[in-house]
Amino acid sequence: MFYYVLKYVLLGPLLRLVFRPRIEGLEHIPEDGAAIVAGNHLSFSDHFLMPAVLKRRITFLAKAEYFTGPGVKGRLTAAFFHSAGQIPVDRSGKEAGQAAIREGLGVLGKGELLGIYPEGTRSHDGRLYKGKVGVAAMALKAQAPVIPCAMIGTFEAQPPGQKLPRFRRVTIRFGEPLDFSRYEGMDGEKAVLRAVTDEIMYAILGLSDQEYVDRYAAVVKAEEQAEAQAEKERRAGSGNRRFPKLPGR
Repeated sequence: MFYYVLKYVLLGPLLRLVFRPRIEGLEHIPEDGAAIVAGNHLSFSDHFLMPAVLKRRITFLAKAEYFTGPGVKGRLTAAFFHSAGQIPVDRSGKEAGQAAIREGLGVLGKGELLGIYPEGTRSHDGRLYKGKVGVAAMALKAQAPVIPCAMIGTFEAQPPGQKLPRFRRVTIRFGEPLDFSRYEGMDGEKAVLRAVTDEIMYAILGLSDQEYVDRYAAVVKAEEQAEAQAEKERRAGSGNRRFPKLPGR
């Protein structure tokens, strides 16, 4: 019940005011039955903006850190995410991918809509990154159609690190459902999972018109952070050498 109060009374109207979303292709969302909505991920607001424009309830897989914060604030945040239809998924460890797939299949098994970001994390620079194959595994195991979705303008409205979004109009564009029934029974083949995932990402790319990077976002982000840290340490070391400590002091 609180999901619909949040959507129609509290958060939904606020999001529509801030983002004034332009919706395209909403007719591609099935009125009933299991389906996966796979989109690009540019902003923290994506989690709430897409559900606000859909008639059906949609459940997203969200990182577990949103549900495990300390104190009263942490409990309130966890309650908010649960109420917004988010399912916590631990993204650490070797079993993280399988845990996400199990949770996603549970949603699809109930004939519901599942929302997923195949990139696995928010884009830190606005580009579209290589998708992880979990979305393909779920689509093939559940024999569910995949509706590609592009969030356009949310990166500029609320880039990473910005707590409050700017008032800016965004576009949410849904593409035609992708049918992968031709791969039935092949969800254990890595080449098939990769091909299906790449087809999904290509469909998202066609809707979003982003620059595509054929690497995982988390890997690129980690490399850039390491390079920035190394540069910081290099400059700090250079500064120390520029002003040597005088004898006797």
